[in-house]
Amino acid sequence: MTYRLLMVCTGNICRSAMAEIVVRDRLEEAGINAYVDSAGISDEEHGGPIDYRAQRTLTRAGYQVPHHQARQVQGHELGTYDLVLAMTSHHLSVLEHLAQHAGVDVDKETAVGAPKAVDIRMFREFDPTAPAVRHRRELDVPDPWYGDQEDFEETLRTIESAADSIVEHVARAQG
Repeated sequence: MTYRLLMVCTGNICRSAMAEIVVRDRLEEAGINAYVDSAGISDEEHGGPIDYRAQRTLTRAGYQVPHHQARQVQGHELGTYDLVLAMTSHHLSVLEHLAQHAGVDVDKETAVGAPKAVDIRMFREFDPTAPAVRHRRELDVPDPWYGDQEDFEETLRTIESAADSIVEHVARAQG
């Protein structure tokens, strides 16, 4: 069965789109069969492309940037994924709320392909360089939107720092 992952941020044009590309690339390099997608909690960027600064950052780092159209996550779809990764604690709260209202169980021990159940976590829970935290918000992936090119590069470094651990998690889940 194909493992399914969803990366989620606010508008789906920066962080989650970057994470989708990086994690998909790492999974392919590892020869792991998985489906990776991304979405936002907001529809404000619906249909929009990946931010040009994010695209520039990814391209400079050697990633292929496919055509992208921002979309909003829907509660009913959460149960079709095995792992949903939130970029911030706010995104995580929204996703947990959406899952609850859609009747989708949130459980870290969910079996691959389990219907109406999903593992929802903070993206940086997989970052071995992340600090020990007392509050979920300390694991937020920085939002580069209001910054400059360096902010996008920092966000990419943060995403890449967690990517290999995510790949290891998917490999273990698939047995």
